[in-house]
Amino acid sequence: MSIIESVVVVLLAASSAQPQPATSVREFVSLSGTVERIDRSTRTLTLRTSSSTTQPIDVPPEVKLFDELRTGDRITVRISEQVILAVRPGAKPSEAVETTGTATPRDPSGKSQVIQQVKATVTIESVDRRQNVIVYTTSLNLRVTRAVADPRLLDGLKAGDVVEITYTRERAIDVQRAR
Repeated sequence: MSIIESVVVVLLAASSAQPQPATSVREFVSLSGTVERIDRSTRTLTLRTSSSTTQPIDVPPEVKLFDELRTGDRITVRISEQVILAVRPGAKPSEAVETTGTATPRDPSGKSQVIQQVKATVTIESVDRRQNVIVYTTSLNLRVTRAVADPRLLDGLKAGDVVEITYTRERAIDVQRAR
């Protein structure tokens, strides 16, 4: 499962009664795993978070531990991400569109850098609050079922809602060896 699919699922929630888009900012999202690959020239590492999932991580120069890492090291990475959700009555589902080139970092100091921004519109099929599971349909008529980590994100969301999602991920904030 890609990070986009994971975040789309986990953060698909906006109240249809809300006139303004819902925004979820998680300053420090932690990912733990094993370093699978390191590209020192681009300061990118590939983190294996499960047997079937890897995540590319861009690490800024101020994170000195990057220079000491080796394949097989267990680490925890903190990244910054933001999700904006807006219920769009009458909208049609759309494929995920990469909008990184027009994205603006939340931190105007220049310390952060947007490395990925994606927008998509999906249709909610069902919401199971007891099991914190959501089912949605993509623009390609794929039916996707996902668990939702924070049950509050399901508040106000119902079958038939068309939700536009903007997911923005910034560079790694911190990298530490796992203990």
